[in-house]
Amino acid sequence: MNFAFTEDQLLIQDAARGWLGEFAGPAHARKVMATKEGYDPALWQQAVALGWTGLIVPETQGGLGLGFVELAILMEEMGRALYPSPFEATVALAANALTALGAERYLEAIAAGDITATLAAGNAIGEVTATPVDGGYRLDGLLRHVPDGARADLVLVAATLDGRTALFAIEGEVAGLTRTGLATMDQTRRPAELRFEGVALPAAALIAADAGRALALALDRAAVALAAHAVGAAEKCLEMTVDYTKGRVQFGRPVASFQAVKHQCADMALAVETSRSAAYWAACVADDCGHNGDGTALALAASGAKSWAGRAYFDCAATAIQLHGGVGFTWEYDVHLYFKNARALEAVLGDGAHHRERVAHLIGLDDLAEAAQ
Repeated sequence: MNFAFTEDQLLIQDAARGWLGEFAGPAHARKVMATKEGYDPALWQQAVALGWTGLIVPETQGGLGLGFVELAILMEEMGRALYPSPFEATVALAANALTALGAERYLEAIAAGDITATLAAGNAIGEVTATPVDGGYRLDGLLRHVPDGARADLVLVAATLDGRTALFAIEGEVAGLTRTGLATMDQTRRPAELRFEGVALPAAALIAADAGRALALALDRAAVALAAHAVGAAEKCLEMTVDYTKGRVQFGRPVASFQAVKHQCADMALAVETSRSAAYWAACVADDCGHNGDGTALALAASGAKSWAGRAYFDCAATAIQLHGGVGFTWEYDVHLYFKNARALEAVLGDGAHHRERVAHLIGLDDLAEAAQ
């Protein structure tokens, strides 16, 4: 087992860190999160030109045909930079779901940056049902906390059809669909509520009538990508805290020289490195599952990584706030942006409690609990 990045993967990491370091970062996030779009469309097209939107899209569809380790590398760097963009929803969710299904529709447009997209599924509150009608389907229901749900050009909707999970594609605005952006503590993210009231779709809108297994695979792979985002952001919290405590002087010496501060920073460093191990192990399993179809192995790795990295990120951000002292939560400093992002990210695609319970179920602890009763 080789635990080091390949030369090509290192090039992706270096290029992403360099580009994001020059054009993104907290200052950029502050600027765009106050806009209607929530991101910079011109900068997004530069990311498209770098090939990021086609990262996991097969080469036959105009993409790079890379895997989920490469996606994790990119997501880690985006987390570090706190880069607001449609990337997570378009690539880590929508393109991921389409590739899991083996579908070709829309992938070329996504890779080319012609459209943004999202996946309305996962731990959304509510449900959508699809009813066959003459010439197509009718969708009814409610989905909440859909990433980029109000601004995406293409919405892939998971709905119950004849007792199975089907996937439908909705392009742009359609009658009966209300997309409402939700207020959130983390202004770098744009979740939305999607209300379906008799949405009429043509038969061609159905991408897959039995998409449950593929969507489960896609959502696990997306959870791995979010874990990688948490790793990069947590490490940035550590770096900001070390820099601040080295320059902050109390009682005639830098705060960083105090033993209690050293211990807290060491705990942050440990949290970052263990999260990185969990995230990249899960990314390796995600790539391997594309060949052997072992969904249980990925479910264990993805839930473990999402739970651990998500909590580690929040703890690192909270410690960073604490070690910045009274200025930690002021608008002038960037730490609070990461703290809010950490709280929001921890809940996306299932919070830590959800994933720990899932792991307990997968390893058979439910049977032990039932036997004890």
